[in-house]
Amino acid sequence: MSAILLDGAIVHYEVIGRGRPIIFLHGWVGSWRYWVPAMQTASTGFRAYSLDMWGFGDSARDVNRYGLDKQVALLDQFLQELGMGKIAIVGHGLGAVVGLLFTLRYPSVVDRIMAVEAPLDENSINSRLRTAQLPELVEWLLSKEPTAEPARVDAVKTDYLALSASFSSPDLAHFSSQVGSLNNPCLLVYGQNDPAITVPAFEPLSSPMNMHTVILEQMAHFPMLEDNARFNRLLTDFLSLEPGESPRDLQMKEEWKRRVR
Repeated sequence: MSAILLDGAIVHYEVIGRGRPIIFLHGWVGSWRYWVPAMQTASTGFRAYSLDMWGFGDSARDVNRYGLDKQVALLDQFLQELGMGKIAIVGHGLGAVVGLLFTLRYPSVVDRIMAVEAPLDENSINSRLRTAQLPELVEWLLSKEPTAEPARVDAVKTDYLALSASFSSPDLAHFSSQVGSLNNPCLLVYGQNDPAITVPAFEPLSSPMNMHTVILEQMAHFPMLEDNARFNRLLTDFLSLEPGESPRDLQMKEEWKRRVR
């Protein structure tokens, strides 16, 4: 277990591999732990980090740190403390929102970002995600398969106030238009059957050239756990894009063409 102190509070993280840094950010249910298969895949060419945000996993609990702006500041402080320069980001749910907001604020720091189940506006979030208590969310979003256990086991550590604070943050307002202004390579990934987050309505041709959307058929809110082999192939393909290449180049592979429901 690795940890650092930021402003006198513990931030837990884990790291494997060598190479350029890549940061994995967890969602509303779970912690760093469910990223292990993806971290192992990325670690063949990257130094893969995954951290627990404020109020999750083994990081500190402090209601004054739970707003989205504070979670973005956590990532910034984390990078500075560990002396990282340019990074790649893979975020899921809450982590996707934090990663996108960080990229908007510090575009020169982010080489590319993969945002999984990112709610591009407040209306794309199912009201149940906003209001249900943690036990209900766990049962709703996680399958009964053993692969979901890493997210399930750490979900009980979450301070529910950390979830509610993220949904009440003003940063979610007009989030879609903000993301549309990104110049960084951005891959948006959604499970076709996700009950919690609505797939964005815009078509690829109306989105920026540096942005691409992939909809993974037969998957729900945790595609990295539901079919980690397929998810990790997509992750590898995205990370393998050369600097300056658009995520739309992934369309050359039939498997990653955007699926429209």
